[in-house]
Amino acid sequence: MVELPSNIIVWAFAAATVFGLLTGSAEWLHSRRIARISGLAFGPARRPALWAQMVPVLRTIAVACLAGALTILMLLVPMSHRRQGDVVTFEKLKHVVLVLDVSPSMRLKDAGPDGNISRLRRAREVMDSYFQRVPMNEFRVSVIAVYTDAFPVVEDTSDIGVVRNILNDLPMHFAFVPGETDLFSGIRQAAELCRGRRPGSTAVILVADGDTVPSTGMPRMPASVADVLVVGVGDPNKGSFINGHNSRQDVSTLRQISARLGGVYHNGNEKHLSTALIDRLTAGMEGESRFQLTIREAALLLAGGSIVILSIIPFALHYLGTGWQPGIRQTAETGKHPDSDGRTTAAETDENAVEHLPAGV
Repeated sequence: MVELPSNIIVWAFAAATVFGLLTGSAEWLHSRRIARISGLAFGPARRPALWAQMVPVLRTIAVACLAGALTILMLLVPMSHRRQGDVVTFEKLKHVVLVLDVSPSMRLKDAGPDGNISRLRRAREVMDSYFQRVPMNEFRVSVIAVYTDAFPVVEDTSDIGVVRNILNDLPMHFAFVPGETDLFSGIRQAAELCRGRRPGSTAVILVADGDTVPSTGMPRMPASVADVLVVGVGDPNKGSFINGHNSRQDVSTLRQISARLGGVYHNGNEKHLSTALIDRLTAGMEGESRFQLTIREAALLLAGGSIVILSIIPFALHYLGTGWQPGIRQTAETGKHPDSDGRTTAAETDENAVEHLPAGV
């Protein structure tokens, strides 16, 4: 729970004290007035029900708590649903590690629904669709470029513009020694980058057009990785020639990588990530407890409980405040109203006398 500033504590305590004293004084004055007519209100016992005797104290405490809670809510900084430079708590912070294949084959233009854009640009479109549908104020993004080796390009950034610039056909393959693509090096680098983070707080997304991977040596992901997504780009049916060989999206290899990592494969050449797939990735990165009780929620609960108590008290006093029911009771045998000593009243005597008069009188 977040610690309250000292000035808010002082004002809340002062408001609770003032309103508590005022309510307590009013309850004391009200009790004195009720004591004068206690016989009429509560019968021979001259006192209400046992629980009703605690109402003055209960009402005083409820008013004091309500005043203190409303003061806290008034003085707290208004909640904003937009990120304004605030630091996301450790329990809510999530990470995305993007392992991006930047080999020369990713620059071939056979990707997209029409097959006329580069594979790297298609990777940018797919990832843009993902970033637009998740709460990015809770995410930090890292990008690892992989070709013959792997190295991190950016770590834990909240600026998606930087990531878009990296995906915008940036010729990063010139930073590597030419050769065969080694996707395992990128996966190993991602595993090292994820160590030490909150368990289940990271999603690893591998975007590539395929590679020949060995049967052993798959890196083991740490506990911080909640899920792995392998996105394939490029035409999976028709290849394009580069460096003397035919290059196309190797679906079987990418599926094998996702299965060995315990993740899921998605063919991103024509379709963006589905909502169900994004929900799977996001839900997997949630902490164990999604609800955190803050001072604001505590003040709201306190104010709501006080209002409920103050609203129920009048109805409870009316129906359950006392068992005394004033009024004249009828006897079960005659249905007449006896006086205090059980004798017939004067009015009833006159009625009996009229009934016994001779006829015609």
